[in-house]
Amino acid sequence: MIKRVRAHHLQQWKKERTPITMLTAYDAVTARIFDAAGTDMLLVGDSYGNTMLGYESTIPVSLEEMLVATRSVASSVARSFVVADLPFGSYEESTAQAVQSAIKLIKAGAAAVKLEGGERRANAIQAITDAGIPVVGHVGFTPQAENSLGGPRVQGRGTGAEQVKADAIAVQEAGAIAVVLEMVPAPVAKDITMDLEIPTIGIGAGPDCDGQVLVWTDMAGMSDWQPRFVKVFGEVGAALTDAAMMYNEAVRDRSFPEEKHTFME
Repeated sequence: MIKRVRAHHLQQWKKERTPITMLTAYDAVTARIFDAAGTDMLLVGDSYGNTMLGYESTIPVSLEEMLVATRSVASSVARSFVVADLPFGSYEESTAQAVQSAIKLIKAGAAAVKLEGGERRANAIQAITDAGIPVVGHVGFTPQAENSLGGPRVQGRGTGAEQVKADAIAVQEAGAIAVVLEMVPAPVAKDITMDLEIPTIGIGAGPDCDGQVLVWTDMAGMSDWQPRFVKVFGEVGAALTDAAMMYNEAVRDRSFPEEKHTFME
């Protein structure tokens, strides 16, 4: 197994048709666990907002909040390639703003940054890439634009397929090292994957992408509701509930702490 995943390994795996694994992570504890499990890429996603901070969407997440999460994750991994999201409001104003925000995330420990949008964000991707920072694109459904997209809706159906393809190509031509395809019909995602030279990472985009990503709380059964494209691989939420209930009971019936947990002198 590779000791440390780098950008060129992602390209190598695409050529070899080796599937790439990616999970979100927002803190040191889960990052360390996912890294030890052999996860190739960890995404410090702006999903941090609605999974950990209690926000209704990703839109309120600030760059300062992303910097804290990125430092926590990056300081805790030995192998995984850490990608940090540029949150809404940190890159749209100008290419200079995009570069400065990306630099802050790299200084916090990220190996690459991710931003949403295809053709309309090509200039920002190019500018960040020119600054020597690897960029991962994100096309299809882009959560930061959910208000203009009418909510979490599949993108690329019918005539919309050509726009998603054009966005993916624009991301590649601007210098991105990979692109996330979110909520895109599987045949469209397959075509894009075959056409692009950079890896595609799917989320709700079918089995033919070069890799897959899931929000870890969905993957681990920590959410009350999961999108259709999510598969639950473990009931971590139920296990935590059971552990907390057993702890509460042990404290209340005074079976904890026992003598072995106590300093007598």
